[in-house]
Amino acid sequence: MLICLSASHKNSSFDVLERLSVGADDAATGILERHPALVGAVVVATCNRFEAYLDLDEPTGTSPLSAVRAAIDGVSASTGVAAEVLRDTLELVHGNTVAEHLFAVTSGLESVVVGEGEIAGQVRRSLEQARQVGTTSPELERLFQRASQTSRGIKNRTGIGAAGRSLVRLALELAESRIPDWTETQVLLVGTGRYAGASLAALRDLGAENVRVYSPSGRARKFASSHQITAVAESDFAVAAASADLILTCTTVEHHVITAALLRAGRAQGGAQADAAPPATPCPVGEAPGSSLAPEAPVSPEAPQRLIIDLGLPRNVDPDVTELAGVELLDLETIRIHAPLEELNATSDARLLVGRAARKFSAVAEEQSLAPAVVALRSHIFGILDAEIERARRRSDSSEQTEAALRHLASVLLHTPMVRSRELARAGEQAAFLTGLDAMFGIQVDLPAVSATPDDVGIAPTAS
Repeated sequence: MLICLSASHKNSSFDVLERLSVGADDAATGILERHPALVGAVVVATCNRFEAYLDLDEPTGTSPLSAVRAAIDGVSASTGVAAEVLRDTLELVHGNTVAEHLFAVTSGLESVVVGEGEIAGQVRRSLEQARQVGTTSPELERLFQRASQTSRGIKNRTGIGAAGRSLVRLALELAESRIPDWTETQVLLVGTGRYAGASLAALRDLGAENVRVYSPSGRARKFASSHQITAVAESDFAVAAASADLILTCTTVEHHVITAALLRAGRAQGGAQADAAPPATPCPVGEAPGSSLAPEAPVSPEAPQRLIIDLGLPRNVDPDVTELAGVELLDLETIRIHAPLEELNATSDARLLVGRAARKFSAVAEEQSLAPAVVALRSHIFGILDAEIERARRRSDSSEQTEAALRHLASVLLHTPMVRSRELARAGEQAAFLTGLDAMFGIQVDLPAVSATPDDVGIAPTAS
């Protein structure tokens, strides 16, 4: 049975999502340690989503609630979010609807910016992470691989995402009213990971030419070299941040990279450097010559504003930066509020393709659920056939042509039961096939766990 515990921008606060992102890498292992029937776990953690996809090895009709409670305890232990908060936040998706949910997520249909492309890569990397720590399972492998295939198919066959919309591009579009001329804007890109490449591409599409990059992990030089931009050294970071017209952060570090103290220090260092050179303009009113720590001059409405876009989760930027004159902060929570969801709604074709792919995935799973019974029937029939052929050989009453004809006859007789097994499995009537096997041939088969419907397990579709 497949289970998904989901928290997203649709049902959770930004603060909870931020806290869930800390420790998300260890959540899958923590979940599996708490329930013996949980045989697989893949955690998808993005800036607007935290989801745990679980493979529960339980017989049909078994309630998943004990496994859900154990999984919540595992998430709580890994992320530090209280179990009570998780029970009120996480939504439960299970059975055949898990595939449709993941396919929609991977295709960008559930994103803040509907149709955005980054999510497909994030889902793919989540599966790779689960492989590395050994928490995936054959059924989860099949689910996630099919999700990637569905996403590619939707991208190729529909117009969703054709304009290249993404969270990065939406943030920059919201910032455009604050940027008078992109070609003259000094941009500092902080981070070389999750969104860095997409951010740089979006900035260049808008016309930004003066882009520098800083990396808290020391990867700035390599990123800058491969993207033909300038790297900022650690010693120059504060001044670069204070002098930039636009700072765009997208690093995965778990602490604030940009703070009011950093910007103040950068302004002070920049002022000291300016004082060391011949003054080009008179000192601003209210600031004594040579005093780099004097109170900041008021910023006129016409003066360029310093804009910081924070795409990090946890937050890369301390909200205290807004206490500084002329600094405006645009973070994920603000972006989510202003996202033009209606304008960006996915086409009906994309939804139809997701539904079709999910039904096919579930049909294959249901067909596979009767595989042990089908194998048992074939073994029974061909076992009888082999025994009769062997007796005929001992009587010297056999030929290759006769044996071939008998095997062909057995295959023809098995054709209808094979077809009926697939039809009954897709209809959820596996019991009818098993009853028939027992009644006709005395074959009794215990099936492994198969996906259950909400009615089977008798619980509401939420974990709260």
